[in-house]
Amino acid sequence: MTLIKSISGIRGTIGGEPNNNLTPIDVVRFAAAYGSYILSDPNISEATIVIGRDARISGAMVQALVSNTLIGLGIDVIDLGMATTPTVEMMVPKENAQGGIILTASHNPKQWNALKLLDSKGEFLNAVAGAKILEIAKNDAFDFASVDDLGSIKEDQTSLEMHINAVLDHPLVEIDAIRSSGIKVVVDGVNSIGGIAIPALLKKLNIEVVELYCEPNGYFPHNPEPLKEHLGALSEKVKETKADFGIVVDPDVDRLAFIDENGEMFGEEYTLVACADYVLSKTPGNTVSNMSSTRALKDITEKHGGTYYSSAVGEVNVVTKMKEVNAIIGGEGNGGIIDPQLHYGRDSLIGTALFLSLLSEIKIPVSELKKTYPEYFMSKGKIELEPTMDVDFLLDAIEKVYQKENPNTIDGVKIDFSNSWVHLRKSNTEPIIRVYTEAPSQKEADDLMNRFKKELLELGS
Repeated sequence: MTLIKSISGIRGTIGGEPNNNLTPIDVVRFAAAYGSYILSDPNISEATIVIGRDARISGAMVQALVSNTLIGLGIDVIDLGMATTPTVEMMVPKENAQGGIILTASHNPKQWNALKLLDSKGEFLNAVAGAKILEIAKNDAFDFASVDDLGSIKEDQTSLEMHINAVLDHPLVEIDAIRSSGIKVVVDGVNSIGGIAIPALLKKLNIEVVELYCEPNGYFPHNPEPLKEHLGALSEKVKETKADFGIVVDPDVDRLAFIDENGEMFGEEYTLVACADYVLSKTPGNTVSNMSSTRALKDITEKHGGTYYSSAVGEVNVVTKMKEVNAIIGGEGNGGIIDPQLHYGRDSLIGTALFLSLLSEIKIPVSELKKTYPEYFMSKGKIELEPTMDVDFLLDAIEKVYQKENPNTIDGVKIDFSNSWVHLRKSNTEPIIRVYTEAPSQKEADDLMNRFKKELLELGS
């Protein structure tokens, strides 16, 4: 059982002992710390926070704890109920709120939950703000409101409709072409809010939808991370129903992956590549992805005359870099699409609409579309952290071993070889070291990943 406190929020497994797991005491303490941080701004006399959650079994309990803690601080709450992460992000500025909290552990299994924290722009907090909140929580530096100054809760059931309408209003979403395309899609909603949001968008676009695991009850039918090894049922359903492709999202709908018409993985890394290819063909410009993402985005960007930039892993880091270089589109290779014309957040709804716009324009099968992109293969491994492991020591040691390769240490250690790369970093969301590689073939990528896992374990022994 685990509790991870980081600048991006608090994440852990439900139950157990305080400070070691995500218990009600930890939820209240961290919600109070976030609310106290918001109220510490001398320019804020009254505060409103937007709250939404995915369909996790623990979601209603955690939401009640967070909402009532904020009320106890004198903060008003706008309760969206079940809502996607990008929907909450968009609602914060729409409501002129001072912040937002998304209750989701993203791709983690059902026993996990988390508080993901937003600023007044609906974007994830930066490192400075996150550190301040951790300090407030550590010191229990709270000042709760008197009975006459308690906050209030207002429920809002319109947020998904707002989000869908914003996607439909996007200048690059070709509504008429999509509606006349005759496309049929299978949607795996992993029994969370994506099972409501994605079909609702598709039906507005006149897409025939086959629903798979779209009941938002929080009982995930498979590991909720949208990777090939978890998507056998979706693959079979696409072939069985003769659908044009399949869509899968994670529980909070900020990661998006596709299955082609043959039941084969399009590749979550290529979600961003395909969407960027379409956007850049209409509005050329720069792109950004994190250091663990495929080189194919760089190739596509340069094909359209733009410049590609990389950032440290994490949505806030990608967004910061996108603003710095005025990127037209960006995201993360885990299937996260960030389109600043809509908002600065990973968003599977806009990603779905852009992908459909591309397919409606080129009129070729998804498998044929994949063949038009540079072919790279990735391997994504991990090492479970033992209490005795010194991660900083291990990464420093690897950096020294490969010093001649000029490793990048902005975020862990990334080593670029002539036709491949490896990125080693401690996860912000799980007690693991991630080992990502990319090479010209799957065997080369797998061999490189296993080689570096072995080297790390030997250094740690």
